[in-house]
Amino acid sequence: MRKPAFSLMAASAIMIVLAIIYALVGAVRIPLGDVWTGLMDEKSPSYFIVHQVRLPRILVAILAGFGLAVGGVILQSLVRNPLASPDVIGITKGAGFMAAAVIFLFPKSPSYFLPIAAFIGAFSAFLLLLLLSRRLTLPPASLALVGVAIGTVFQAATQYLIVRHPSDINMALLWLSGSLWSRSWNDVYTLLPWTAGLLPIVWANSAKLNIFQLGDDITTSLGLNIAKQRFWLLMLAVTLAGISVSAVGAIGFIGLIAPHIARSIVGARHQWLIPLAALIGADLMLLGDLLGRIIILPREVPVGIMTAVIGAPYFIYLLRRERLRRG
Repeated sequence: MRKPAFSLMAASAIMIVLAIIYALVGAVRIPLGDVWTGLMDEKSPSYFIVHQVRLPRILVAILAGFGLAVGGVILQSLVRNPLASPDVIGITKGAGFMAAAVIFLFPKSPSYFLPIAAFIGAFSAFLLLLLLSRRLTLPPASLALVGVAIGTVFQAATQYLIVRHPSDINMALLWLSGSLWSRSWNDVYTLLPWTAGLLPIVWANSAKLNIFQLGDDITTSLGLNIAKQRFWLLMLAVTLAGISVSAVGAIGFIGLIAPHIARSIVGARHQWLIPLAALIGADLMLLGDLLGRIIILPREVPVGIMTAVIGAPYFIYLLRRERLRRG
């Protein structure tokens, strides 16, 4: 019990430290003593930068990190593959396609329409998965392969849009790479109710996720309806990942490596795995965006690129370890 509790406290402390550093550094440096006044006092010279620019980005990074990481936990548990992530069932690619379609085909649409379209794209990918997998009765490995195929189709459609509309490519590439640039309190208010409402529901289903780790035969013998439970748990994963992607763009690797790091620390008990993975996902998002903001001042590197730089070597390590484990 001590190790999981200590791990949660350590991940929370890292998140707080990263958030403080995030508020201090950037194109404009804020002294530590001015951060509190910048948060609370509207007359402070630092108020706009701290309260209106950096604090919303911090909160969006944390909330999106929660959603992507917990979505990854659910998918890895259902597919029973540590290499699974929201990309496996095409969520990110579906959201990216719909967002690109709005950018290219409806460039004058209101700004709030982009995340709505991305969310629709994520659910469209899920509905296709549901249709092609025959109501989720396929084995987990086959379910993953169907998801990869769906993601490939959406990615090809996105590339087609980019080729057809090269003059509007900048905004599309920024969104498709994943970015927290210009995120505001509106984005926080969009993410917060979904994240706050769904994470407790996922945690309440920890026991079911534990049972799914035992295999379909044992799960059925214990009285669980595999197709029904897998559907609702996938719905939770799709909603969390989809709403996160709709707010921050097509950020990869968070849903892959955060659950895996958490699992290596506390094991497969979802009562501990879910909250620790959420905190690690938030830490990775904050770290990636923090590095992206300071690495080539005064310009920014999109957080999706930074998380890929962080996550790709770890992904290669996982692939190598899985290959060695299987001989």
